[in-house]
Amino acid sequence: MTTITDPVIGRWYKDFENNLTFKVVAIDTKDEAIGVQYANGDLGEYDNDAWYASTFDYIEDPEDWSAPFDDLEPDDLGYSDPDRHARPDQEDLDISNFLD
Repeated sequence: MTTITDPVIGRWYKDFENNLTFKVVAIDTKDEAIGVQYANGDLGEYDNDAWYASTFDYIEDPEDWSAPFDDLEPDDLGYSDPDRHARPDQEDLDISNFLD
């Protein structure tokens, strides 16, 4: 099985061959490089050929995706309330903010 899913920044994937979970954090189209961050916090990189020759597929965000970042303060994650995961700039929005 080879990967047919394209890399998308912010999306989580699983390498089924190596049992690794990671998130795409950067795509450099000039160098054809895909930067990833594994669930343990390590960084890695794939070129396009390696990406599409691998056994990656989309997965849901892991429940505790921030575990490798335990030394970060909640403010560093960009949330005003770590229990709600609400961004400060979105706290006072209601449905009318999304309607044209």
